Amino acid sequence: MDSAELLNQLADIHLPEPVGLWPPAAGWWVLAALLLASFYFGGRKAIAVWRRRRFCGHALLELERIYDEFAANEAGGDPAAARLRYVNALNSVLRRVALAHFPNSAVAGLGGEDWLRFLRANGNCMSFDRELAAALSHGRFQPTISVDADSLHVFGQEWIRSMYLSRKSGRKSGRRSGGRPQRNQTTGGLEVSGPDA
Repeated sequence: MDSAELLNQLADIHLPEPVGLWPPAAGWWVLAALLLASFYFGGRKAIAVWRRRRFCGHALLELERIYDEFAANEAGGDPAAARLRYVNALNSVLRRVALAHFPNSAVAGLGGEDWLRFLRANGNCMSFDRELAAALSHGRFQPTISVDADSLHVFGQEWIRSMYLSRKSGRKSGRRSGGRPQRNQTTGGLEVSGPDA
């Protein structure tokens, strides 16, 4: 047999079947699962950040509203009474922010030194001096109060921002986000539970 005859006996080259798109290889399934998980957790984090910023904005707007009301009342009437109302209103806003972060705790019942310890332990108190501390702890029980309302306003803004926008506030807290308290702190005999406590 010559080489031409041998070549004629060979079968044609058969190409393999083209690779189909379905079912994908195992690596694609793993990649899809990782992408879905990252979108899910990234989306949850983005929504949580958006909610914290929105709540912070509402609290700061309330703080501005009571400050503007104080300024109008101080200019138009009794400055001592306006200052006292402002201290009480600011205390109320701070307490509502605290309750939003620690809903299952005894924050609502804190007063005096316990309230001051709570404020110092859970937020930015860089501008918190003795005068502001005295106003927030016992100011509402005084017939007149002498406190720098501008300093008190700045403290309120810093404290609220630190509660909502600090790195610690990104952790899950209390009932609203379904998280567990991460540590407990005793404040004057009352237990305050939460991520920032």
